[in-house]
Amino acid sequence: MKFIHLTDPHFVPPGKTLYGRDPRVALDAAVADINAHHRDAALAVVTGDLTHWGEPEAFRNLKDGLAPLAMPVHVLIGNHDTRSVFRTYFPNQPVDSKGFVQSTLDTPAGRFILLDTLHEGTSAGHFCEARRAWLADTLATAGDRPLFLFMHHPPFDTGLPYMDRIGLQHKDEFRAVVEPHRQRIRHLFFGHVHRPISGSWLGIPYSTLRGLNHQVWFDLEARHLIGSFEPPAYCVVLVEEDRILVHYHDFMDAGEKFSMHASPYSDWAVRPKTAER
Repeated sequence: MKFIHLTDPHFVPPGKTLYGRDPRVALDAAVADINAHHRDAALAVVTGDLTHWGEPEAFRNLKDGLAPLAMPVHVLIGNHDTRSVFRTYFPNQPVDSKGFVQSTLDTPAGRFILLDTLHEGTSAGHFCEARRAWLADTLATAGDRPLFLFMHHPPFDTGLPYMDRIGLQHKDEFRAVVEPHRQRIRHLFFGHVHRPISGSWLGIPYSTLRGLNHQVWFDLEARHLIGSFEPPAYCVVLVEEDRILVHYHDFMDAGEKFSMHASPYSDWAVRPKTAER
């Protein structure tokens, strides 16, 4: 199975900008690139911070921007979003019995579990008792299906001090729910940190990527938030029985592209033999 992971579009109403940029430009470029090269993807998942201030016009703008994608799109909410407005513009995204934007999606690769970590009024992630109960039941009743978790806030510290302060606030409680099922969870996907990061947590492989409009500069000592305009990215995820591949694609990278095939005029062909070791 092949699918697309995008995150943190931070949309604003049409005609407005965020940090001097129109977030629609990057999303339009991503959609065009995905449709040109990955139309065979089964679906796309956007892991939150769909908008920057949660305005209705921003959600409408995002919905219009996502509409041309050649595959179904599943969206999560993040700390910059507004749950009630989200549900107005994305009514087909399921919610749980308490109204949280949480659901499962059965795919050829396994069961996708989409989580809601929003607590309106704070940038930090929350996963209250009601949401933990839903996740515990969902994990317990999944049978022997392979599982994939999707959420906005990472459930552990990333080493980025400022972002860790506004990460998930119920780390121990979340861990207690997930840990008994970790052998069946093949991968964890999240957003929020605007950085390309991969590793493992409790033995569960995870990955996240740069956002679509702006990034958090890589600094393991910074005590305040530093932004950057590194190229945005999307991930192409290939799920096989024996492996999962996550390819990061900087689709707006402006660097020169060139052929690397050897020729009589290439550096490889003419370099001194003394260097051939």
